[in-house]
Amino acid sequence: MYLYMAKDKNINFQEIEKKWQGEWEKKKAFEVKEKTKSKKGKYYVLEMFPYPSGSGLHMGHAFNYTIGDVYARFMRMQGFNVLYPMGYDSFGLPAENAAIKAKVHPKKFTEQAIKNFISQQKALGLSYDWSRMLKTSDPEYYKWNQYFFLKFLENGLVYRKKAGVNFCRKCNTVLANEQVHNGCCWRHTDTEVEIKQLEQWFIRTTKYAVELLEDIPKLQWPERIKIMQENWIGKSYGTEIFFEINRKKWPIFTTRPDTLFGVTFMVVSAQHQRLMELVTEKQKKEVENFIKKIKSTKQEDMDKLDKEGVFTGSYAVNPLTNEKVPVWAGNFVVADYGSGMVMAVPAHDQRDFDFAKKYKIPIKLVIKPKENDKNRLDEKNLKEAYTGSGILINSKGFNDLDSEEAKKHITKALQFKKLGSKKVQYKLRDWLISRQRYWGTPIPVIYCQKCGIVPVNEKDLPVKLPEKVKFGIGNPLETSKEFVNVKCPKCEGKARRETDTMDTFFDSSWYFLRYEDNKNKKQAFDKKKVDYWMPVDQYIGGAEHAVMHLIYARFFTKALRDLGFFINKDKMNEPFMKLFNQGMLHGNDGAVMSKSRGNVVLPEEVSKKYGIDTARIFLMSIASPDKDTQWSDNGVEGSLRFVKKVIEVISKIKKGKSSARLESKINKTVREITEEIKDFRYNIAIIKLRGLFEYIEHENEISKKDLEGFLKMLSVFAPHIAEELWHEIGNKSFISLAEWPMADKKKIDLTLEKAEENLEKTISDIINILKIIKEKQGKEAEKVYLYVIPNEKSNYNEDVLSKRLNKEIRVFVVNDKNKYDPENKAGKAKLGRPAVFVE
Repeated sequence: MYLYMAKDKNINFQEIEKKWQGEWEKKKAFEVKEKTKSKKGKYYVLEMFPYPSGSGLHMGHAFNYTIGDVYARFMRMQGFNVLYPMGYDSFGLPAENAAIKAKVHPKKFTEQAIKNFISQQKALGLSYDWSRMLKTSDPEYYKWNQYFFLKFLENGLVYRKKAGVNFCRKCNTVLANEQVHNGCCWRHTDTEVEIKQLEQWFIRTTKYAVELLEDIPKLQWPERIKIMQENWIGKSYGTEIFFEINRKKWPIFTTRPDTLFGVTFMVVSAQHQRLMELVTEKQKKEVENFIKKIKSTKQEDMDKLDKEGVFTGSYAVNPLTNEKVPVWAGNFVVADYGSGMVMAVPAHDQRDFDFAKKYKIPIKLVIKPKENDKNRLDEKNLKEAYTGSGILINSKGFNDLDSEEAKKHITKALQFKKLGSKKVQYKLRDWLISRQRYWGTPIPVIYCQKCGIVPVNEKDLPVKLPEKVKFGIGNPLETSKEFVNVKCPKCEGKARRETDTMDTFFDSSWYFLRYEDNKNKKQAFDKKKVDYWMPVDQYIGGAEHAVMHLIYARFFTKALRDLGFFINKDKMNEPFMKLFNQGMLHGNDGAVMSKSRGNVVLPEEVSKKYGIDTARIFLMSIASPDKDTQWSDNGVEGSLRFVKKVIEVISKIKKGKSSARLESKINKTVREITEEIKDFRYNIAIIKLRGLFEYIEHENEISKKDLEGFLKMLSVFAPHIAEELWHEIGNKSFISLAEWPMADKKKIDLTLEKAEENLEKTISDIINILKIIKEKQGKEAEKVYLYVIPNEKSNYNEDVLSKRLNKEIRVFVVNDKNKYDPENKAGKAKLGRPAVFVE
């Protein structure tokens, strides 16, 4: 068929693509089992599974998926038993919003979207094991979400409490802290978040804070992602100090116990569930008005706010001085970090200093610089907080101590009086999973007036979503009486079902385990299968998930390990050992490709015009896959010319014996491309592959083995065309399942490779000379003359050079008496560096 293609400039790429996609599917080419004769064992390649949007895929998605597919194909050909599955994170608010807007049920909307996604992904030539496909909105999947929730509940990892939560009016649901961006909803960036006090379900992620932090150095992840996780978990060493407020002790965490004598006020979070206990009747109205102004529970958002507060009317007693200091409610203290209250030392903390100046609160210096700068010691004229170390002053019993030493002594004094102790604190907070929306996993809990909170029996799982609900007003689940009103599993009295659903990050925290056993109806997964495939060897996804999905998935794996779900506990400390962050594809307008911007390029259009293989080569060649890159019609045209040339050359070249020079080039290229693909340097691999092809193009003959080697390397980038050409040269099996070529070091001739390197440098020099002549003289040069050292003449083939440069090239040895050399350039020739004359 390719002979026909070579003659026809309008190649029917779609016909070739459909042919091989059909063959792969028919023969189940990429389906894998646990028991295998694979020499190198298993290799699990996984991309973060997508939300199946109704708009389908564009070339930005194709860029992401091709990165993983190239790697999976490469590892498969390396001899590994490769698991490369695909599924859909199909629960979530967008489908519910679409239901309201388009008046179609989320289930129907989602099923159609998934069907479209699968069709588009298959058209990209992605080598997924489709037999393992899953979707999180399937009751057979979310049944196990509910099962894990119950197991967590049994083991104290799930609890319910009233808390200040982020609430989006447009979503009409609670948002996790990670879903609040600059005080606004992550989906509705024009909508400010409100704070509501609601009973919510939480997962005790903080129980694993220590392990989550300590295991980060073991991960082979991008350094910036590891740093982001470390900062999010946020370990701090300090002291917990008990302040008495209204005859109750409040534990206050601080990293600066040396400043305890400088405390002039306290600040409690304006979102604290116990705030109103501290508010006097006189201050109640003022405090309530202040609370209405709070827009986020997220620390980063609070850090950006102007620091504001209101006096509660209460006072705290300093445990070492017995002085009473006012308690303020502030918009910059996080409710669930520590006790939700901080001690304020305005002389030695800039935030506290600004707050004290704003509200005319006293400032007391308790540390002086060691150099004794007198200007700093005047509390009345202090222009900024002194935050450095120094010597303690105004600290009865601890004066003249170095501030670092004072931390230890003051902590010991507090411990002796049972008024404090050493403490390690983490910024990581428990995971809020309650959502007041429909399209998610129902939380398997029933409320009975007599029995209280009652878990659903495991035998009654899954608790299925009712299909007949009303959308658009509040939580749709509350509109289904059949769903809400149930009998209590304990007393069989009247009871009410929980109407919150789970955060969809719960679904994505263990999906990589379900792929191993996606049809199991008795268990979430078989332990033996998980033991064979896990952990994921190479995970691929965006950096935006650093502190959401990636932390939750790590927590989930560790929790399941401790609950006995894995055979080998030591092996299952982490789900993803290696992580690769892909870049973003930008449209022709320079902006990130997205439907909302109207700058998308559709795979269907590309396939019809250029062929998907052409697009795959272009996408993987324009930049390193971890960098942002831009779609270019001109660029893809260049890749199309390359693909057509490959087809043409392979149709004409004689299959026989490779020259020693070609054998050397092929073996060297195999060695280099293997390393480039291993390290995700696909763009460099393609440059070298194209360089090899240019070499093949100018040969008259090539061995079948060497030609197959070239096609095998091409196949990971252009699988359809490679399959077609592979079969045309006489092979019956799939090239996609063939063995990767091995470099024969004995056939790599370093002398020839050096000569090749010199040839490339010479070609580059000639191109630059021709460019300069055109710029200066405004005309094209017609002939190029090379003058070479006698024993190097065979390295510079006139025909090859003429084709490469599209000019007439003459090559002379420097001692040729009959050479054409009007300007005596030959005398400038050096070993490995010919002299050049152009006219």
